[in-house]
Amino acid sequence: MAKKTAPTVIGVLTTPAPPTWWAANRHKVLLAAGLAVGFWLGTHASDAAPQPAMPRPAHTTPADPSVRPLPTTSR
Repeated sequence: MAKKTAPTVIGVLTTPAPPTWWAANRHKVLLAAGLAVGFWLGTHASDAAPQPAMPRPAHTTPADPSVRPLPTTSR
């Protein structure tokens, strides 16, 4: 018969250390920074020339009414 040997230890399981603040929150920090940079680029980086102000129409006389009131029937 084979000789019985004592069981050998192959490895030891331990609980991992809790993550640091940066490891736990870096996605939030980078998201906020990316949104801030994107907003700044979207509002400040424009290649289009500003459009000149168009003059507003000026009326010298009142406009003629295009719709006439309906006749009323009185009995």
